[in-house]
Amino acid sequence: MIELRSDSVSVAIDEMFGGRIASLVVGSERLLTRTGTSDAVLGWGCYPMVPWAGRVRRGTFRFAGRKHRLPVRLGPHALHGTVLDRAWDVVESTPRSAMLRIDLGPDWPWPGSVTHTIELDGNQIGGAVRCRLEVTGAATFPAQVGWHPWFADGSRPPQLLFAAHAMYERDRDGIPTGELARVGPHPWDDCFVGVESAPVLEYADGTQLSVWSDCDHWVVYEPPHAVCVEPQSGPPDGFTLQPHVVAPEAPLSRTMLITWGT
Repeated sequence: MIELRSDSVSVAIDEMFGGRIASLVVGSERLLTRTGTSDAVLGWGCYPMVPWAGRVRRGTFRFAGRKHRLPVRLGPHALHGTVLDRAWDVVESTPRSAMLRIDLGPDWPWPGSVTHTIELDGNQIGGAVRCRLEVTGAATFPAQVGWHPWFADGSRPPQLLFAAHAMYERDRDGIPTGELARVGPHPWDDCFVGVESAPVLEYADGTQLSVWSDCDHWVVYEPPHAVCVEPQSGPPDGFTLQPHVVAPEAPLSRTMLITWGT
């Protein structure tokens, strides 16, 4: 486990289990769900989703005229990429930053890798964790990136302040159809576009988190015990709906910034 520290703030990074942020503690407040186990790989911390984010319908997609199959993780669908439960290599580490790297693995049809850079700045009064993902490939292939943070205030979710212009329609499989609709009622497990400002989470002790990203799609998931605010470079099933292509000379990179204050 790698630990970043700045005054009364600590960030634990689990390089052995998905290169994820395992905990974010500001003062005495734990702002993410606590470390889980391999039996609950999807439900804790803040993990990168690479080389796709969200679900891939039935674990299949077509690219360059060929059909490709991915391992399924949730019912009949592929989910959240190939790297969230694997060990990453530590490229470098300092008291306030870490860089991790991993190949996309044998379940991905093309040679490629992803780098996750995490930097900590600030103190209990105000500060930020900056995360950057970059996918590079020795071939041309479709790719997405995103983060899946689980924000929790003990055993309950913080209050979410979030506004968007539209959300994707979902079919009976829970997969976006590609059509946009008006924002519907809570609880959400949906993908949004046209987010008006950085989402804000308010904790019981007065701490406010703001989540900014240069991603243009956001998934919000609201189970009873937490709230997930997930910046993504494209929608679920994006290889079909909005494919983004990585090439040797054209990597894919995105940034997420978590800031706090009281």
